[in-house]
Amino acid sequence: MLTPRPLTDSLSVHPQIEEADIAQAKALGFRTIINNRPDGEEPGQLTHTRAAELAKEAGLEYLYLPVNNSNLGPQTAAAFAEALETLPGPVLAHCRSGTRSTILWSLGAAAKGTPLGEILKAADRQGYDLSPYAGALEGLARGQG
Repeated sequence: MLTPRPLTDSLSVHPQIEEADIAQAKALGFRTIINNRPDGEEPGQLTHTRAAELAKEAGLEYLYLPVNNSNLGPQTAAAFAEALETLPGPVLAHCRSGTRSTILWSLGAAAKGTPLGEILKAADRQGYDLSPYAGALEGLARGQG
C-alpha cells in the first residue's frame, strides 16, 4: 500500500515501491517518480528498468538517480533539485526507507536558503531524523557546502 510522506506540496517520499504502487501513485495524482535506490540492494526489489516501463505505461515521468554512501552529497543533491524543478510535479521519490530521498531534498533546500528549522521540521513530521546532517545543512545554507 502506497502511503506517501509529503515533505512539501510538490514532493513526497516513500520507502521502496512495488509494481502495484506505480498505478496507485498515478491515481493519487503524482506525475513523476524518482528512484533513489540502486538496483540490487536487496533480493526481489523492483528494478529501475521494470519501474520505468510501468511508469511509462501509467503515463508518469520516471528518473533513476541511485544514491549510496559514496555519492550522497552536493552533486547528487543538485541533480535531485534540478529534477524537482524540471520534471512535472507532484513528485514521489523513493529509496529503501525514504531517508536518502529526504536527505537529497534537504541538501537542495538548504542550498537554496530554506531555513534549517523548516527543513528539519518537515522531515521530522514524516519520521525522518535529519539532525545528524544539521552541520552540513547549515554549511550549505551559508553557501559553504
